[in-house]
Amino acid sequence: MTRDIAKVPGPFSGLSVKIIAAIALVILLVEIAVFLPSLANYRVGWLEDRLRVGSVAVRVFDTAPDVMDLPAEITDPLLQAAGAIAIVYRREGQTDLIGLEAVTMPEQPHLADLRDTNPMRLIIEALDTLVVGGQRTLRIVGVPPGAGDAVVEILMPESPLRADLLTYAGNIVLVSIVIAGVTAFVIYILAESLLIGPIKRLTNQMLAFRENPENGTLVIVPDTARRDEIGILERALADTQAELFAMLRQRRHLADLGMAVSKINHDLRNMLTSAQLLSDQVANLDDPQVQRLAPRLVTTLDKAIAFAQTVLDYGRQQSAPPSAEPVDLRALGFEAALSGGLTGHPRIVFENQVPDDSVILVDPDHLARVLTNLFKNAREALEASPEIATPYVRFTHERTGEDVRLVVADNGPGLPPRARENLFVAFEGSARAGGTGLGLAIVRELIEANGGRVELLETAEGTAFAIDLPSGAAAGG
Repeated sequence: MTRDIAKVPGPFSGLSVKIIAAIALVILLVEIAVFLPSLANYRVGWLEDRLRVGSVAVRVFDTAPDVMDLPAEITDPLLQAAGAIAIVYRREGQTDLIGLEAVTMPEQPHLADLRDTNPMRLIIEALDTLVVGGQRTLRIVGVPPGAGDAVVEILMPESPLRADLLTYAGNIVLVSIVIAGVTAFVIYILAESLLIGPIKRLTNQMLAFRENPENGTLVIVPDTARRDEIGILERALADTQAELFAMLRQRRHLADLGMAVSKINHDLRNMLTSAQLLSDQVANLDDPQVQRLAPRLVTTLDKAIAFAQTVLDYGRQQSAPPSAEPVDLRALGFEAALSGGLTGHPRIVFENQVPDDSVILVDPDHLARVLTNLFKNAREALEASPEIATPYVRFTHERTGEDVRLVVADNGPGLPPRARENLFVAFEGSARAGGTGLGLAIVRELIEANGGRVELLETAEGTAFAIDLPSGAAAGG
C-alpha cells in the first residue's frame, strides 16, 4: 500500500499565511475599535471650529444695538468665514439672526447638538454623516467659550463636513493597512526565525526519516543551545529517532538470525527424524545393553524433534488480526482438552466447570490455541509429579464486573521462581527442562490481540492462570 507523503508548505503558505492573516486581522480589528471614536472626535472638532467662528459673530451681536440693522458688508464675511447660511444667537429670551440674503432657509435641518457629549451618540452621528450625509443642512447648536448662557446655532451645508470626514477616514484606513501589514510582516519574520523555521526543519527531517528510518544520517541533530519548547522537542525527537534507528537495526539482525536459525532448525529436524528411524531399528535388536539404552535414546530424540518443531511453528506464526464470533465456551474447553491430551488421560481428571449456556465473543482459533497450550502445560507438569494422588486440571468461567474471566488451574507442583520471573518471555519462561518457553509467550500474544490480558494467580497449591477478556467479549452465559 502506497503512502501519501505530505510536502512542507512554502514560506508564504501553510502556517505562515495563517499567522500573517491572523495578525493582520487582529490589528485591523483593533484599528477599527480605535477608528470609530477617532472619527467621532474629528467630527466634533470640526463642528466646534465652526462654532468658534460663530462666536465671533456673537461678539458683534453684543456690540451692535440692533443686529437687523447691521450692513451686509459686516455680516456676510462672518457667515462666509464660518461657511454658514445663517447664525442664530439666543440669550436672555432674545433671539437674533443674521443670514445670507441670497439663500433660502431650510425647513428641517439636521441637528448637531454639541451640548450632548454621549460617546455612542457621537459615533452613530459620525457614521450617519459618513454614510448618508452630504445633501442635508446642518443645524449646529452649542455654547461657545465665554458666551455664558448664550446659545449659538449655525446653519450650514453638510457636504464640507462629509468631504473632510471621507478624507480623514481614508487616511486612517490607509495608515491602518500600512501598520497592519508592516506589523504582521515584522512579527512573521520573528516567528519564522524563532518558531516556524524550526518547525519546518523538524517536519522535513521527520518526513525524510520516515522514508528511510534505517539511515543514521537522517537522525536530527538538536540545537543544544535552545532551552525553550522547540529545543526540548528537538532533543526528544533526536532521542526517539536514535532509539528507533537502533531498534530497527537490532530487529533486522534478529530477523536475519531468525531466518538462519529456522533453516538450521529445518535441516536439524530432518536429521533428527532420520536418527529417530535408525533408533527404532536399533531398539528391535536383541542385545540387552541396546535394549537398556534404546528407550533413553528415543526419548532424547523425541524431545529434540519437538523442540525444533516448536521453534519452526513459532517462526511461521502470522500476525493476522482476530476475527471475533460467538463461541460456545464449554464445548471449546472440551475440544482444547482433547488437543492438550487431557481427555481420556489414565491419571489426570479434567474438570470443565463452565456452564452449558456460556457464550463469549472471541476469535475461536485464538482461544482454542490458548487453552490447548495451558492444558498441555498443566498435563506435562502433573505427569512429571507422580507423587500427586488425584491430579486434576480445572477450567472455570466467571465475571469480574462487566469483563469475562477464564481460569485454568491444576494441583501440580507449581512454577519455579526462575519461570515466574520470565513467565511470558519467549525462550526464557520454560518451567521444565528442555522446554522452549514459547507456549506462554504465544498465549499472551493471542490474548492481547483480542484485547484481553493473562496473568498468573497466587494459589496455595498448583498453578492457576486467569484470562481476562473485555466486556465486548461477553455474548451470553
